[in-house]
Amino acid sequence: MNASYRWLLDCVPGLKLTPEEMSEHLALRGAPLDGTESPGKGLEDVVVGRVISAEKHPNADRLTLCEVDGGQGVVSVVCGAPNVLEEAWYPFAPVGAVLPGDLKLKKVKIRGEVSHGMLCSAKELGLGADHDGIYQIHGDFIPGESFIEAMGLDDVTMDVEITANRGDLLSHLGIARELATRVRELC
Repeated sequence: MNASYRWLLDCVPGLKLTPEEMSEHLALRGAPLDGTESPGKGLEDVVVGRVISAEKHPNADRLTLCEVDGGQGVVSVVCGAPNVLEEAWYPFAPVGAVLPGDLKLKKVKIRGEVSHGMLCSAKELGLGADHDGIYQIHGDFIPGESFIEAMGLDDVTMDVEITANRGDLLSHLGIARELATRVRELC
């Protein structure tokens, strides 16, 4: 049974356990964890960026020269995606960022224009198979805000092993009810 750490915290007021403490508590109650996964792992360097301007690249038909505000000032970025729009929000990996697959971004010159980072697709972020365009995000953001936090990826998914005698734990509410006993123990 996969359970979201954040959902469990929302379900049980007063619960102040780390994922490790939750794991220990559940193991003592007959429901050990098979493992944990962090959906935002590997995206620590990615921020929310806003495209200020997007113009046709002067030396290439299929490239766009963008001015991107990534929180540390406006930088120029060469983008090959067909769906880049002005005033839109995208995941932005600045120079020095490391993306999944150990891809470290450097300042590069593309067709005579310097690119100071990359606007990312879902595939480049490890969030899906879509590589047809960059991943546009919607909402009210601050340039430079952590992409992980902005997208709610700062969670831990726990794989709870449910044994035959603990069918009551086959939902978030069942696991939350079990964790609520921990809150009562601490009172």
